[in-house]
Amino acid sequence: MVRKAIASDETAIAALVDALADYEKLQRPSQEARFRLGRDLFGSQPRIECFLTFLDGYPVGYAIVLETYSSFLAKPTLYLEDLFVLEEYRSRGVGRALFSTALGEAKHRGCGRMEWTVLNWNQLAIDFYKKSGAQHMSEWHLY
Repeated sequence: MVRKAIASDETAIAALVDALADYEKLQRPSQEARFRLGRDLFGSQPRIECFLTFLDGYPVGYAIVLETYSSFLAKPTLYLEDLFVLEEYRSRGVGRALFSTALGEAKHRGCGRMEWTVLNWNQLAIDFYKKSGAQHMSEWHLY
């Protein structure tokens, strides 16, 4: 099951973000960063949205999205900031469900495209996106 996150999911989202930090060998977010994340998700002026996926009632993955804009297409672009699934739940369709939800959200909003970045060492993610039909845009450099 995938659904849009609600305020009572804040602790689960923080735990999943910590798991992503551990996976990427990064420092976990500080308490101040956790506060800002909660505010930007569920405050009076949300900046981002989160989708959670559950197996057996337990949150096992998340995707954070936000809109940017393409002046050439004159349409919004849905940016996929994070897509993460706990390691023990991978290869069970969880990531595909999250990705499909994000694609559906992009279509629902009338976006001209969806964009995201992948760390160059994350072959698992690269293979996942290629298998999903994504195209690497080699003419762009991320700075």
